[in-house]
Amino acid sequence: MALRMFRLGQDVVTPLIKRNCAVSAFELQHKNPVQRKVEVIPKAQYGGRHTVTMLPGGGIGPELMSYVREVFRFAGVPVDFEIVDIDPASEGNDDLEYAITSIKRNGVALKGNIETKSEATGILSRNVALRNELDLFVNVLHCKSFNAIPAHHSNVDVVIVRQNTEGEYAMLEHESVRGVVESMKVVTVENAARVARFAFEFAKNNNRKKVTTIHKANIMKLSDGLFLKVAKDIAKEYPDIQHNDMIIDNCCMQLVSNPHQFDVMNTTNLYGSITSNVLCGLVGGAGLFSGRNYGDHYAVFEPGTRNTGTAIAGKNIANPIAMLNAAVDMLYHLGHRYHADCISDALHKTIDIDGVHTPDLGGNNTSTDIVQNVLKHLAEKRTYW
Repeated sequence: MALRMFRLGQDVVTPLIKRNCAVSAFELQHKNPVQRKVEVIPKAQYGGRHTVTMLPGGGIGPELMSYVREVFRFAGVPVDFEIVDIDPASEGNDDLEYAITSIKRNGVALKGNIETKSEATGILSRNVALRNELDLFVNVLHCKSFNAIPAHHSNVDVVIVRQNTEGEYAMLEHESVRGVVESMKVVTVENAARVARFAFEFAKNNNRKKVTTIHKANIMKLSDGLFLKVAKDIAKEYPDIQHNDMIIDNCCMQLVSNPHQFDVMNTTNLYGSITSNVLCGLVGGAGLFSGRNYGDHYAVFEPGTRNTGTAIAGKNIANPIAMLNAAVDMLYHLGHRYHADCISDALHKTIDIDGVHTPDLGGNNTSTDIVQNVLKHLAEKRTYW
């Protein structure tokens, strides 16, 4: 199944790979969930084991993935990885097309941040293209304080539910006249409703009491106004869950001054990216929390703040906790709860009890110190398969 990628010129939009019918750039970058036809590929599972696509990505991604494989081997986790490397300097889409085919075959992926080094206007962000092609319409980040990590606030416990495939990330831009660039922000009823319903269902199923919709409807009255209206309409179906809304500017200030007022946040794509980074920075930084991307058919797990970490790659100081937490989330998703519990407990003891911290958390330990400490705790359990 070929990936539909387009090279954008000044005058025309030319499909690089065609399907049976013509597809516009709008249809490529913004998929209508009502009209979308999904071709189902069987999940790769045999004898209780799962095959998972692994996309190391760039920067610190490859070394973090090596730690995940080491922990999984030690714990006897019944997961096999199909590793797909994507060349960040390539202007072709063969690697990305194979990665997407692999995820469709396996159903689940663990990924680092995939670099797109080319600045050519016709080369799309691989991360955005992957989420759009797989229709991963929602991203979930659970940001919870660690007791042993000094932070601006303690006892923070907030979940961000982020629309993942449209908004400012529609990648629909053009230069109308020389020196004037227009960028289209796409918001639709269907996708706004899917993410809002996901947020309320998450709150209901996890004993959360409030959903806050983040927007800029005072300025973007049509786009963010639609996102807010849909959220308010869906809120009426959940009378037991409190719903309020907040403008993104004020939201950032409130996160810094009083994050405890938030429970579940329902956000557009860009505002979700902003609030995720603010919240993670408040309670420990980018190296701790995982992000979960869900669609109707596929799931992709990754570090929550989607940072490449190129500046610290190869220095043995990158914090592996976020990627290991993403791997734990993946195991829960696959139903391997015992192994997930064991690894999660080992991560908790390493950070909160043993105080083994990398420099980003104010410590002096290396990446391998973290991993070895996790393995030490796993050795105390019967984790073989």
